[in-house]
Amino acid sequence: MRLRPDERVELEPARAVPLTELHDDRLERAGVRLLLKRDDLLHPLLPGNKYRKLRHNLTRAAELGHDTLLTYGGAYSNHIRAVAAAGAEFGFRTIGVIRGEEHLPLNDTLAFATGCGMRLVYVDRTSYRAKDDPEAVEALRRRFGDFYRLPEGGSNDLAVRGCAELPAEIDVPFDVVCCPVGTGGTLAGIAAGLAPGRRALGFSVLKGGRFLAETVARLQQVTYDTVTANWSINYDFHAGGYARRDADLDAFIAGFADRHGMVLEWVYVAKMLWGIFTLADLGEFHPGTIIVAVITAPVGRE
Repeated sequence: MRLRPDERVELEPARAVPLTELHDDRLERAGVRLLLKRDDLLHPLLPGNKYRKLRHNLTRAAELGHDTLLTYGGAYSNHIRAVAAAGAEFGFRTIGVIRGEEHLPLNDTLAFATGCGMRLVYVDRTSYRAKDDPEAVEALRRRFGDFYRLPEGGSNDLAVRGCAELPAEIDVPFDVVCCPVGTGGTLAGIAAGLAPGRRALGFSVLKGGRFLAETVARLQQVTYDTVTANWSINYDFHAGGYARRDADLDAFIAGFADRHGMVLEWVYVAKMLWGIFTLADLGEFHPGTIIVAVITAPVGRE
């Protein structure tokens, strides 16, 4: 069943999710407390920042009378997965423009997306880099008809506003809130929603991701007509690049699972936590610092 032009889609504000302290000898030696904000439990189909980014966008798409969502991502994109799930849940057709060539059998992310009814369109990397050019967008409209366009990672002004709601949900004292950074929207929103005296620290999951600082600033400027000074990005824990992993990251994931019985999602979450633990070891956080780490993608249990 498809949406009528006048039908509304409204996702409720994010429900309360567990905020649990992680006890670990490495952190205790550094005098740092770490609280995990389990945003991966926000919604069974739209976990973590995907719920926050899509919440206002889905409402806007329905208000404008669209019945099709088109978006972009790599073969392991959690955003692609979430948009496909949202389409199946709320009655939108979905199209995913995928960077790179098709590889069969499909990985779990793309298999899930197609199982939700998403149509996948593969483009070479040169064409993908030009995805925001008006001519490229118009070519997609000629091919597929009208659609509501979501940017890569879902990071637009409505997504930023959704992510800015996160800090108000933290009902305990804290100093720093950390998140992974892929397209910048989550960090831009979190920083915008922080009370004075608190700061946000993002961990780039991209190699060569220094352009992300400009992206975060642009997103804040577009959304709020100002750029806050309470955030920064660390670029040292990408493990080789997006959807790449190396021996150091794998060792951290294995050690974390041994100590805490939790298997970390490795594209985003593990890189952030690896960065937090390493910086704590190096004394980059003052003793007594309370950190909130936002778990933006599903994790498993051993």
